[in-house]
Amino acid sequence: MVQSSPTGTPSHRPQGLGSLIPHGPMEGVNESTWMDVIQKMDEVYSQLIHDEIELEKKNTELEQSQQFIFSVLSAMSDVLLVCSERGVIEETNAALCELVGRSDAELRGTSIYDLLADTQSTDRARTVLDNTNPPRRGEGLELNLLDAQRQSVPVDANCTPRVAASGRRVGTVFVARPTAEIKRAYHELRAAHEALKRVQQQLLHSEKMASLGRLVAGVAHELNNPISFVLGNVHALSRYCDRLRRYLAAVYAGEPAEQLEELRAKLRIEHVLGDLPSLIEGTLEGAQRTADIVNGLKRFSAMDPEVRTPVNLNDVIERAIHWVRKGAAPSFEMNWQPSSPCTVTGSAGQLQQVLMNLLQNALDAATGVGQARPVVWINTELGSARVQLRLRDNGPGIAPEHSTHIFDPFFTTKPVGKGTGLGLSISYGIVEQHGGSLSVRNHPEGGAEFLLELPLAGTPPEACARESG
Repeated sequence: MVQSSPTGTPSHRPQGLGSLIPHGPMEGVNESTWMDVIQKMDEVYSQLIHDEIELEKKNTELEQSQQFIFSVLSAMSDVLLVCSERGVIEETNAALCELVGRSDAELRGTSIYDLLADTQSTDRARTVLDNTNPPRRGEGLELNLLDAQRQSVPVDANCTPRVAASGRRVGTVFVARPTAEIKRAYHELRAAHEALKRVQQQLLHSEKMASLGRLVAGVAHELNNPISFVLGNVHALSRYCDRLRRYLAAVYAGEPAEQLEELRAKLRIEHVLGDLPSLIEGTLEGAQRTADIVNGLKRFSAMDPEVRTPVNLNDVIERAIHWVRKGAAPSFEMNWQPSSPCTVTGSAGQLQQVLMNLLQNALDAATGVGQARPVVWINTELGSARVQLRLRDNGPGIAPEHSTHIFDPFFTTKPVGKGTGLGLSISYGIVEQHGGSLSVRNHPEGGAEFLLELPLAGTPPEACARESG
């Protein structure tokens, strides 16, 4: 309410304060003094109203914070227990109440030791509570709690000290999860990991079969030569067998020596006997060549075991070049000279797949731009701990927007039906599993260059890290 003084000056004060002004004059006190007093009282009253509003606002925020904390505690699947220095329970959450079959009101003020199922758990909890200098990040221990049916429930607990603003420890916070849940989660994770490994192995095998499919025509031609050679020798051996059978029949029949000599010359027995060793040797050589080809295909197509063995990298490069050359439709120029013996530890079949993928990728890139003849260069450099293999083609190189995705699964620049986008991705994973690295860049003289680094057999990992760094 606004009131005016006799001088006309407005004064803000609560209604009824005018009654405080005496109706008669007071000695030594004039009316302006009373107006100052009333003005001060107005200011105090306004401040009280403001403080009350702020207090209500703070109270609302406090209630909201408490509600938020309560909702978080209620939503926790892990059991939570807050106790004092002496182990008196001060706070719990819904998960703990449900586990032990008691309400929060029933648990507050009781001892944490009443919830433990055995003396070992009691001793462990007492050790934590009695520790005067516990680690701030907490410590873990295994406890057995009593559930609603008074049965022992193993839990994996983390115990963290609760510290006041002064820095003094005022209690302990226990956050625990039943071990059965942890074991179930572990088994689920392990099952998922095993499933992922199986899928990865299937992808690896599928890509290997795709690579193998590209070699069918070349393999058929490769097998045709020794098989044709064997068939020709077998037919010759069959004819020789007929001649020898006729001659031996005459010998067993006791024919005269003159007739036997005539028959011997007619059947060219001397020629047959002289030709037999070379026919047999050639047949064995052709059969062995066929067996080597088949074994090579089986070794490449078979699922590789986890065991790692010493592998001559030069032999792997040579086999990869051989099979890619047999399966490549256009001819290509290969520039490679075997270096000094280079032995790495790993799977020969997997490393051959990597080299075949890199070679096939280089040929596809060089062929796709209409080069007169694709050219591939392979160079190897031996270090003290690692071997570096560089494979370069005369293709157009890698577009800048593709350089960061070249090893991504299912990424391919080939037309639909021409590539799966898995070859380089799987090769990258194989090289990593062998402790090496695979990278790519555009060569200054043109084309793409892949750099394959592998640790040499018997090299400690720290030596490889130093050399690669």
